[in-house]
Amino acid sequence: MPPSLDPKSVKVHLTSGAGVDIEWTDGHHSHYAFIFLRDACPCALCEEERGKAKRKPGDRPKTAPGSLPLFKEAAKPLSAEAIGKYAIKFNWNDGHALGIYSWKFLREVCPCEECKTASAKDNHVGADASSAPEL
Repeated sequence: MPPSLDPKSVKVHLTSGAGVDIEWTDGHHSHYAFIFLRDACPCALCEEERGKAKRKPGDRPKTAPGSLPLFKEAAKPLSAEAIGKYAIKFNWNDGHALGIYSWKFLREVCPCEECKTASAKDNHVGADASSAPEL
C-alpha cells in the first residue's frame, strides 16, 4: 500500500519550538524539526539554491572551507497557516514566507528512519533498473 498523503492530525508547536508532528491516515507518524523544514523550503528560490549546491530538501547548507561560522538564530516560524486542505505555510523569523509545504511534499521528505530507508531502497532500485540491459 502506498504511503498516505492525507494527514489525520497536524500539530505545529510554535511556542515550544519543537517542530511539527503529523499523524497520517495510514497510521504513520512524522516529526519535522523547524530547522529541517526551513532547509527544505519548497519555494522556487530555495529549490534553485539547493539545486546549485546539490543539496536535498532538509540538508543544511555547507559553509565554505576556511570560513568562520557566524552566529545565526535558529530557524523558527513566527506563524503557520493552513493553505486550503492541501498544505501549510510558515512565516519564518528570517523574513522568508514563500514556501507552501504540501502534504505530498512533507510525506516525501519525511525524515524518519523508516522513510529514509525506503527512499534509499527506491533510489537504489531505480538506479539498478535504469542500468539493466533492454531485452
